[in-house]
Amino acid sequence: MSGTRLNKYIASSGLCSRRKADELIENGSVCVNGKKVTELGFIVQPKDKVFINGKMIHPVKHEYYRFYKPAGYITTADDEKGRKTIYDLIPQNLHHLKPVGRLDKDSTGLLILTNDGDLINELTHPSAKVPKLYRVSINGKISQNDIDKMYKGIEIEPEKIAYAQVDVIEVDNEHTAMEILLYQGLNRQIRRMFECLGFEVVSLKRIRHATLTLEGLKRGEIKPVKPKQIKELRNFLNRIARTNA
Repeated sequence: MSGTRLNKYIASSGLCSRRKADELIENGSVCVNGKKVTELGFIVQPKDKVFINGKMIHPVKHEYYRFYKPAGYITTADDEKGRKTIYDLIPQNLHHLKPVGRLDKDSTGLLILTNDGDLINELTHPSAKVPKLYRVSINGKISQNDIDKMYKGIEIEPEKIAYAQVDVIEVDNEHTAMEILLYQGLNRQIRRMFECLGFEVVSLKRIRHATLTLEGLKRGEIKPVKPKQIKELRNFLNRIARTNA
């Protein structure tokens, strides 16, 4: 049986991505069979024992779920303020899964949950530019000038420019409903962009992340991602990687 590159072995444990695994190897956090290993190309054999900071790790079967986050819950495992988290809604046997990105407390919609560190990195790393689609409602009538500003970029904080593509669905003098496409993942990006334009977001729901959508999910429901959907997602991410290369 052939060996496995050390960074891939670490990533397969669900601890982190291969990129982060390389950092752990380089900074001396990894031991194999009791010996510190700092060589990035080190090959792990089937009977080898790998430790990260003294704790033994094992490869695990990767799991992928879609979750429809309701409003009122934060996207974290623990909260020192005692607020409700998405893990209050998710079955106990899935609490080892990590969310891919975040949705703030008042936002709803699609969250991907997995123990695949590589996939989390591929979906969230700034260089990947993976599309995320949101349905958003604001309290006011948006103008074409506002839409152009969002497309060209709005400085939401010093030296941090946020971009968004806007497709208006419904508009009147009191509100605007739209779909917004993002290729970034800045904290509270949509809300802060509208705040800069003088609008308040009334509702915000993520309806698609890469190729995965909310289809077939009820609010608060979690379902495994089908193997066919994982294959489609990986093919999509590979195409993006080739485009960005």
